[in-house]
Amino acid sequence: MDTADLRTLLTGGPFASVHFDETHDTEDAGQQLRLHLKEITAALNEQDADRPTVDAVLHAAETGQPPVGRAGRSLVAARGTVLLDQRLAAPPPAGETRYSALPYFLPALTHAEDATTHLVVLVDRTGADIETHRPDGSVETETVRGRDHPVHKVRGGGAGHRDVQSRAEETAHRNLAEVADRVSKAAERLHPRVIVLAGEVQARTELHDRLPAPVRPHTAEVDTGSRAPGAGRAELDRAIRELLAGQYLAELDDLAERFRAEAAREPGLAVAGLPAVTAALVEANVTTLLVGDPGDARVYTGAEPGQIGVHRSRLRALGADDPVEHRADEALPYAAVAAGADVVVMDERLDLADGFGALLRHS
Repeated sequence: MDTADLRTLLTGGPFASVHFDETHDTEDAGQQLRLHLKEITAALNEQDADRPTVDAVLHAAETGQPPVGRAGRSLVAARGTVLLDQRLAAPPPAGETRYSALPYFLPALTHAEDATTHLVVLVDRTGADIETHRPDGSVETETVRGRDHPVHKVRGGGAGHRDVQSRAEETAHRNLAEVADRVSKAAERLHPRVIVLAGEVQARTELHDRLPAPVRPHTAEVDTGSRAPGAGRAELDRAIRELLAGQYLAELDDLAERFRAEAAREPGLAVAGLPAVTAALVEANVTTLLVGDPGDARVYTGAEPGQIGVHRSRLRALGADDPVEHRADEALPYAAVAAGADVVVMDERLDLADGFGALLRHS
């Protein structure tokens, strides 16, 4: 995952990191959420979390539009402010509540298809609805209203009919040109993970062709969606979820293949295990941190994010006067974000020594 959105976590802690089931598919979903929040409150209080931060977490969890169906939620807060609020495509395997010196945000990356902004463009010959879907589950919609007369061809013959058809085509072309301009500006501003084109087949095909060349590779089409009044949304939402999940799984395949290829080379641009990965982080030589199952592994860190290692003596050699022990699943991702590296939670595709691997910038 591109960690630009996680740089808000590079602030002073301690941090409350909360990841929980937010499924909303039963009549008692509200009661279930209240029970989860009661457990979260108790866990944070047991860990002596400060009251403003607990209140910030609870307020964020209690507000916002409820999800549809199975979902999870990741919240990270510090000093009374929510720094990360992300809805997950599925509940985390197990709820997790921590109050620690470093943030724990790996569960937010487990369903990384939802971890970045994406656009949905629902288009027809009269205009489009351009939706910005953000990681916290919020959606902003910009409607492009082109001219709606004339845009429809008419049957018949003769010069008059041909003139009407020509005007209809020209009006539709102008409308789609305006949509393309708005979409390209949104893409330049937001850098979305993907731009999903939906709606009328002819309209979305022309829209794709009218987008600037640098934008087109970031688009994908789904064969559903309508702007007609009363049109259902369920089929479109399902198609978008399947598209995003498929793209994410393909990216994991590519990363795993690249890691194996580089690990087999000598020297290659891939390392695994805590000693090698922490050494690469110290040198700011990590382009992508891969995280498997590190269990309860611990490492040491100094005052700077780049001061990290397996042994306390290593930290002192790096100039850290008083190295502090942390969980590896907090310290390594934090150091990676600070260094501008991507962080990816890897599944069974790779068996990483100590639960960590890294793709390097240089050998």
